[in-house]
Amino acid sequence: MYQQIGKAPGALTARSAVMLGTILVGVFTMESNLRDAAIAHAPFFITAPGQSDVLFIGVIWFVVIAIFMIGAFYLNLHALPERLAHHANHTQIQLIGILTLLALFTHNNVFWVAALVLAVIKFPDFVSPIKSIARSLKVIAQSKGGINETMQSEPVASATGTVTQENTKDV
Repeated sequence: MYQQIGKAPGALTARSAVMLGTILVGVFTMESNLRDAAIAHAPFFITAPGQSDVLFIGVIWFVVIAIFMIGAFYLNLHALPERLAHHANHTQIQLIGILTLLALFTHNNVFWVAALVLAVIKFPDFVSPIKSIARSLKVIAQSKGGINETMQSEPVASATGTVTQENTKDV
């Protein structure tokens, strides 16, 4: 309906071209003003082109430090049974050390728990009472005349003719 006679449809006239240019210039200047306003109100972690990214660098430092801290905590936790046994002068410190190393290298928690149990629990001393009983029996036997001091230190000749030392612990 609005087509002019003798012109191709969609062709621009001079007046329509000027109007379109004015509109486009206005849009570009409005975009430029909006971009400048948006950049002025942007948060600190949004950087301009060619600038270093502050948030990225901060996160990298945080992750690296966190990995080292977690690793140090993990190794200290694995050394806990061994340190407990060392401070208590535990008799089975070598076994506890081996179990903690096995737990560290195999990632098998049973070894670590076993080392922790061995380090924390004091096992009763069964050997000392038995030695005391043996000494008491020896004193009783000596007092009744059943055993002499000279007999304990003399070698006993066996039936084969070899000389052996008598075991005093069997008394």
